[in-house]
Order: sequence, then structure tokens, then C-alpha cells
Amino acid sequence: MTVFTVSPVVLEIPGRPVDLQVKVSAPTEGTGLPILLLSHGQGYSNHLSSLNGYAPLANHWAEEGFVVLQPTHLSSRSLNLPATTPGAPMFWRERAEDMSQIIDRLDEIEKAVPQLRDRLDRTKIAVVGHSMGGHTASLLLGMRTEGVSLKDDRIKAGVLLGSTGRGDAVTDVVKENYSFMQTTDFSEMTAPALVVAGDADASAHLTTAGPDWHADPYHLAPGPKDLLTLFGAEHGFGGVSGYDVAETTDESPERVAVVQRLTTAYLRSQLLGTADWQDAATDQGRIESK
Repeated sequence: MTVFTVSPVVLEIPGRPVDLQVKVSAPTEGTGLPILLLSHGQGYSNHLSSLNGYAPLANHWAEEGFVVLQPTHLSSRSLNLPATTPGAPMFWRERAEDMSQIIDRLDEIEKAVPQLRDRLDRTKIAVVGHSMGGHTASLLLGMRTEGVSLKDDRIKAGVLLGSTGRGDAVTDVVKENYSFMQTTDFSEMTAPALVVAGDADASAHLTTAGPDWHADPYHLAPGPKDLLTLFGAEHGFGGVSGYDVAETTDESPERVAVVQRLTTAYLRSQLLGTADWQDAATDQGRIESK
């Protein structure tokens, strides 16, 4: 399916240090289109952690009939906000608020992108996040941090890629710099979610628990949840954050294709009621459900 992109769509938000910029990727045809909110992770690159990243995922989902909305969160290196900015450096609360703001202002986005007019199904919204974006997605699905709930009931399901896990298994560096990650509580994350974890994703800078830490949102949250463990996958899942990204430690177009195919099948099953997504199972990973 042919797709188009429009970027940036700029939303003025009172009190936000800078305007919220959003990239829109969508199919050129079709109506009743489901909406995916895509939350970027962090990393060494200046622009992958922004609306300009994650093209292998955003382009694929748009080709498959989804409207993909990608914000640049305040934590993005592309903004380089001062360390004294309230919420810095990770802006965990503001990240989730960005997504709810986008839903609040879909009318405005449609006005800015006339090709979308009368084509969105606002009852079919999902959130997808990678790494720190997974933390953001988890918050929107019902996880609590520092006792705060930012759940948005308009979001019907989520996909967590290499997401963050329990707070008692983080490193000293995390405790010193990102103390909010110690207060993670999955007990109320009741919305359906697919947790994608790599069995070689040790993330030693984040956790002392090894690859299993990224599966915590599946094990510690109530159902319905699904867990896809990809064999040999590290934190980049073959290269989901961008095409030919040098910092991808497990470059594999085949693995990226598996992530594309299975996440698409899962999202369709949740938002469109299509056949069981596990029918698209792969020999490159293991699927569990509860």
C-alpha cells in the first residue's frame, strides 16, 4: 500500500518548554483507519530518538493500514533541553502526557493534514514504545510510577519493545540518575499488551537481572498479556530504530521483518478483531500468553 508522511505537525501546548512536534505516516487510501502512537526510546544518536526515528516500523505499519503518529518527546537529544528543565532528563511524566495530548487534538492534526480528514477511527487506538518508549507505553496502559497513574482509557492495547522492568533490579547508575524507575508498579496495567523481549538483551547499564528484566511487564502485570521472546535478539531487535543504524548491535533484516509481521498481526487482532495473531508465529522466537 502506498503511504505518505507529513512532518512536523506542530501542536502548541501551554507550559511545555517547546511545541510538540508530530510526524504522521499513513496509507493514501482507506477509511476507518486505526491509530498507532509510537514512542521513541533514548540512545546515542541525535535524531533516532525523535519523530525522525523508527522508520522500519512506522513505514511498515502505515503500509499495513495504520495511521502512525510519532512525537518528539522532551527527552530527545535533538532538543537538547537544559538539565535544569523541570522533568529532565527523561521527562517520564511528560512523555505519557504527550500521547494523551495527541489524542485530545486529533481534530487539529486532521486540519493540518487534510489527507486524513474523515479517515480515522478514534475508537481504535494503540500505543507502541521501544525501550524508554516502552516505559511510556506502559504508563498509558496502566503501570504506575511514583504512585502516579497516567492511564489513558482511549488506548485499547499496546506493544512494548525491550521495555523497562521491575524497580528492584535496576543498576546503581539508574538509581542515581533515574530514580523514578525504582517505583515501577505493574499491578494495575490491565490493558492488553504484547511484550517483546530479546533473550540476548542484557541491558547491563539498566538492570542487574539480565534479559529476563524486559519480560517483567508480562509476568508482573495482570492479563490479558502476550510475550514474544526473540532468540538472539539484543536491544535493537535487528534494527527497528532506523535503517542501517550503526548503534544496532544485532543487525538483522530478518529479525526486523519478524517484529514487523508479528506486531502488525497482534495490533490487527486487538484493534480490528482479525484472526488470532499467533497464527503468524515464527521459529525465531517463543510466544506465551495469559
